[in-house]
Amino acid sequence: MVEPIFVKWMSDSPDVVYLYIPLMKELHLSWSELKSLPRNELEGLLYGLSQYTRMHQFDGYEEDEIGDMAKNKPQLRSDYIKYREIKDEYDSRMGIRKQAKTPSELRGELKI
Repeated sequence: MVEPIFVKWMSDSPDVVYLYIPLMKELHLSWSELKSLPRNELEGLLYGLSQYTRMHQFDGYEEDEIGDMAKNKPQLRSDYIKYREIKDEYDSRMGIRKQAKTPSELRGELKI
């Protein structure tokens, strides 16, 4: 039996795994919606989804919890730093300013 060209393309193409399926799954886009959008818009949506995921991957965790988890998985620390950089960048774009911490608060965080 000969596979239809579409099935062969869907099973061989990296676009399916890296572009179409995440957009369908996470953004609930239909196949017809995906086909109607130009590739640069699809890549923009995928980039936005990636940024959103990275920005919210540590929501609900405190810095000390991240430190405890990073003892077993050191990669978490660098992921958390990237998360903070992105979050701080977007917060500054939106005009959200953090209140500066007092020296006593900083000493408490550093456990000095």
